[in-house]
Amino acid sequence: MEQKKISKPYSPEFRERAVRLFLEHRADYRSEAAAYAAIAGKLGCSADSLRAWCQQAGRDGGERPGPTTAQLARIKELEREVRELRQANEILKKASAYFAQAELDRPFRK
Repeated sequence: MEQKKISKPYSPEFRERAVRLFLEHRADYRSEAAAYAAIAGKLGCSADSLRAWCQQAGRDGGERPGPTTAQLARIKELEREVRELRQANEILKKASAYFAQAELDRPFRK
């Protein structure tokens, strides 16, 4: 089963710039929600995307609790590896059962 690679619509550079703009101009707005909406509108992305990028930047900078981008990438890699190992283990179990059954079905020799 082949999975399609989904490219992210915004480059890491764009995201960094968006976060930097938010942090620089946050004080110009009455609330964070207003800042997210206004800045995201100017950049052409959604306010939710900008909010998520800012929160992740805070985690990466150690200002917020939670996994960093590097930790999330490692978790994703390990989950993929576990999935592959489980599939391989299933295949080996089935092969073992098949060969064990074939051994039982073989005629006995004296």
